[in-house]
Amino acid sequence: MPSQTGRLAIVTGTSGIGLETAVALGRAGAEVILAGRDPNKGSDAIAQLRALVPGIIVRFETLDLANLISISTFGRRVCAAHDRLDLLVNSAEVMMPPARQETDNGFERQIGTNHLGHFALTAALLPLLRRGAGARVISLGSILARHGAIDFDDLDAVRTYDPMTAYCRSKLACLLFAFELQRRSWSSSWGITSIAAHPGIPRDCLARLSVGRQTRKWRILNYFPLLSQPLAQHSLPVLFAATSDNAYAGGYFGPDRFYELRGYPAVARVPPLSDDAKIATRLWEVSERLTGVSFKEAAVTRRPQLRSWSHETDATGDLHFLPIPVGGLR
Repeated sequence: MPSQTGRLAIVTGTSGIGLETAVALGRAGAEVILAGRDPNKGSDAIAQLRALVPGIIVRFETLDLANLISISTFGRRVCAAHDRLDLLVNSAEVMMPPARQETDNGFERQIGTNHLGHFALTAALLPLLRRGAGARVISLGSILARHGAIDFDDLDAVRTYDPMTAYCRSKLACLLFAFELQRRSWSSSWGITSIAAHPGIPRDCLARLSVGRQTRKWRILNYFPLLSQPLAQHSLPVLFAATSDNAYAGGYFGPDRFYELRGYPAVARVPPLSDDAKIATRLWEVSERLTGVSFKEAAVTRRPQLRSWSHETDATGDLHFLPIPVGGLR
């Protein structure tokens, strides 16, 4: 991995791929903001990172991808505190809850978190990304995206909910977003690079796959550990996309062995539907309407100037100073 010294990275998710990605980026010298919804899990993750990587520059920031207000607040807070962002890794996800769940904004939880949440987050951070040094946005796909379809008449799976179907749809949406983001970066001269990656089959998700489909076809995966790979390795395609000079704009990377289930980073097979520009354009427009964000407006937003400081005292009695932008947070 090339040195990441001097680069600022935001990684969503405090466990799994998010945590492994943060470990590797920290070892390479990057400053890392680990973002997640649970402060207790975030605190544990930061403790793990500091134990594994002495001297790592890392902090936790609260971000609930299932809540648009939380996303907006996070974006304003980060934009007020930093003048650039070099890397955004959209790795957090919800995977196959047995019963249909909704986000705080009423979206089906998987597409609402995996796609719409990261869509809104990327828009919120676009001003910083445009000022980054060769900034990259990494979207997490899945080999299961090949089985996905975008049903615009039932995007939220209100009429019919199946855990696997909804998950595959959300991962296909992530790929459509990744490729469309690159097309729009080129056409609008945003100067950011969008790349997608998938981890193959991590060992920790085999059980969830079998729960997603209660059939022998899916349950049998539990008995084939050779189809999977350990946590430390399944983040390699994401890290390759995030840092390698050989990872190209609009690319898709995954493991190189056994139908992309395991191995080392290589060019992944792109699901045909994910490369359909008409579907991508429609999904983009629907996503902007549902989330209330506009990438065109975000692209011209300027970073607020900092003029003063406020302070607050936490439960331990420690004093924290917070920058206040001119005009306040809006």
